[in-house]
Amino acid sequence: MRVAIVWNHDHTGVINRFGQPIPEFNERKTVESVVAALQDEGHQTLLCEGDKGLLPALERFMPSDPQARPSGMVFNMAAGIQGEGRETHVPAMLEMAGVPYTGSSPLGHGLALDKAITKRLIRDLGVPTPDFRVMRRGTESTGDLRFPVIVKPCRESTSFGLQLVHEPAQLRQAVEVIVTQCAQDALVEEYIEGQEICVALLGNEELEVLPLVEHDFGDREMHLLTWEDKMHREATAPPKICPAHIESKLATMLRDISVATFRACRCLDYARVDLRIDRFGQPFVLEINANPGIGRNTIYALAATTAGYSFSSFVNRILDVAHTRYFGIGIP
Repeated sequence: MRVAIVWNHDHTGVINRFGQPIPEFNERKTVESVVAALQDEGHQTLLCEGDKGLLPALERFMPSDPQARPSGMVFNMAAGIQGEGRETHVPAMLEMAGVPYTGSSPLGHGLALDKAITKRLIRDLGVPTPDFRVMRRGTESTGDLRFPVIVKPCRESTSFGLQLVHEPAQLRQAVEVIVTQCAQDALVEEYIEGQEICVALLGNEELEVLPLVEHDFGDREMHLLTWEDKMHREATAPPKICPAHIESKLATMLRDISVATFRACRCLDYARVDLRIDRFGQPFVLEINANPGIGRNTIYALAATTAGYSFSSFVNRILDVAHTRYFGIGIP
């Protein structure tokens, strides 16, 4: 089958550079490892930029046949180029053009990318999440929020801009940094001290919950994952434990609330839910990532390989799950 892998690397393919640029990126070696995995299964591949030239490139690679189903699919790894809805842009282009793709729809990406909306959706279902406020100035009432608090942009990922604030007097400056640097509101939520667990999910109607992954903070002074940790810029990034060291009843609870979060945010095919467990054993959903990293050294890949997948087989499983969602059957 023809499979176009879409990513964002060269951010010049726009009409204007206008709006907030994105801070995250996929490394070329990560994307090339996915390309190689798809080629291992015999797929014909094309690596494409998710920019204004995407649709003409796809039309040449997988020309339409009015009498048949689409002649190929997109494996979507695009994080976007600019603007507040960046992860929705490529899926929206593909939907408009009638090209099937892996991963969530524009709706799913939009809901998952906005952390405040995610928290409101899951809280309405009774899924526990830390208490929070959305702030623009930092002088708004914190209500009954307990310090310390985490301050981060509402619509970013990979811990970009994350700050730990211990005192109310520090809050205004922390919020202003987010608003100034990221041109968006700040999410202020209670900090949960405890284990951090990641839950990787695969599927749609039947969701496979992969083995849970724990971040081992050990003697590290700050029990947080920073942007530098997630972008592999820190040699001291905490090691990952898989399966996580938690008892079975709690593990079942984490799986259940992760599935509920996936459903509430209208995610498709695959996603990763990040949680904290406090000292009383109470889990809290921090956020869901509808476009998680899937390179060889990622949390998702560790969970998949612990479940028995090879790197190549889990990449191709994502493609097969998406194909089944569109066409009712797996890839022949």
